[in-house]
Amino acid sequence: MSEIKTRLNDKDLDEFLNSIENRKRSEDTNKIIDIMKKVTSHEPKMWGDSIIGFDTYHYKYKTGREGDWLAIGVAPRKQNISLYLMNGFNEYEDLLSKLGKHKVGKACLYINKIEDINIKILEELIAKSYKSVKEMYKE
Repeated sequence: MSEIKTRLNDKDLDEFLNSIENRKRSEDTNKIIDIMKKVTSHEPKMWGDSIIGFDTYHYKYKTGREGDWLAIGVAPRKQNISLYLMNGFNEYEDLLSKLGKHKVGKACLYINKIEDINIKILEELIAKSYKSVKEMYKE
């Protein structure tokens, strides 16, 4: 079985945030970090080289593979800010319709800048996703 490459580590979060060339992207990421800290009551931790994660959950697949993963997270990318909402978006269509300019992947929400979205809706989406993941993976 191959080993997962993105893992929790002790890399310096401030150093990472200060290395972001796009100052606006860094500021917007910090605003999202503040929301995630408020929602989870956890401090941010680095996962891999560029993902900032909050809290964890333990997963176990039918194949026997298991591990720990971030409950929610954010990554400032060159093209956008990626938010990792691990339970996907099927149950959040109503919130997404009110969010503003965004795109979604399987478990990623992509935004370009904070001004493009409704920050209160984003906070609600983050809170609901976090709660759902923690309930889904209770031990």
